[in-house]
Amino acid sequence: MTYDRLVCANCAAPVSEGRCPVCRANRERLQQEGPFGGMNPMALIALLAVLIAAVALLAHQTA
Repeated sequence: MTYDRLVCANCAAPVSEGRCPVCRANRERLQQEGPFGGMNPMALIALLAVLIAAVALLAHQTA
C-alpha cells in the first residue's frame, strides 16, 4: 500500500502530507521499504512463479 492513500490516526490528515511526527515517521518508513515493500506476499510468490516459468520457456525454446 502506498502512503498517499493512508490517513493518520493521530492527526486525521493524509500521511503523505506529514503534518505530525507520526505521519512523518510512517512516511519515511514506507519510503525506505522499496518498490516491493508494500506488496502482498502472495503477489511476490506469483511474480516469482511467472519469472521462473518465463525462464523455463525461454530455455526450452533455445534448446
